[in-house]
Amino acid sequence: MTIKAILYYDAKKKRGWRRLLLIAVLIPAALIAYILLTLPDVSGLKTNTPLTTAFMKFRQDEALRKKEDYSVRSEWVDFNRIPELLKEAVRITEDASFYWHNGVDFEELKESLKRDLREGRFARGGSTITQQLAKNIYLSPRKNPLRKLREYFIARRLEKALSKDRIFALYLNLIELGPGLFGVQAASRRYFGKDVSDLSLEEIVRLTAVIPRPVTTDPRGSGKWLNWRCRWILGKLKLYKKIGDDDFQSLIGTFQ
Repeated sequence: MTIKAILYYDAKKKRGWRRLLLIAVLIPAALIAYILLTLPDVSGLKTNTPLTTAFMKFRQDEALRKKEDYSVRSEWVDFNRIPELLKEAVRITEDASFYWHNGVDFEELKESLKRDLREGRFARGGSTITQQLAKNIYLSPRKNPLRKLREYFIARRLEKALSKDRIFALYLNLIELGPGLFGVQAASRRYFGKDVSDLSLEEIVRLTAVIPRPVTTDPRGSGKWLNWRCRWILGKLKLYKKIGDDDFQSLIGTFQ
């Protein structure tokens, strides 16, 4: 091969690498630009509560495909009527730093990514309360990088538009807590036959426990996973000094 041919080959190779580099930069930039341009307007959530959500619609479509009966039960309850202990139980176990982050807990996200890479699957959620709300209202429960990216940007938009208490109120009123059950009030009435404001400590712990597995777990049950989860939540409440040792000791034996 002549020197001229070698130089031509090297120049062509460099142009090829430059094209690949340009593509590697432009595609993610175009994707992020598209996501930003198509983000929902969340400002209406300041005063309005959605009657239905993307998550509810997903469950309805899922039941339709399986030819199963499915109806949504949801009942709004004012934030100040939800027991403080229930709010704290949910916050501590789902997103302890909720009132201090800007929608995304990067330390938790880092741990989540580490575990996902280690196990080769989406094993750990790592989502904050704000991210979970973004998913529930606007997205699907499917775990994929594009959905997570949209979830991130919607969460940041929610944090800019709404107060923390408003985000938390929406979350507690729209979260799935059983088959067709959305929100703490609907779940409280269905499972315990009472208003959420009247829940006992044991009922609060049981209701909080089902959040990761709302479709397959009845909070009134006594399965191995549910009992473990309830013990864990009681331990967290005691650790954060939300309950005293007497309350802890009086209930821990219930979940053996």
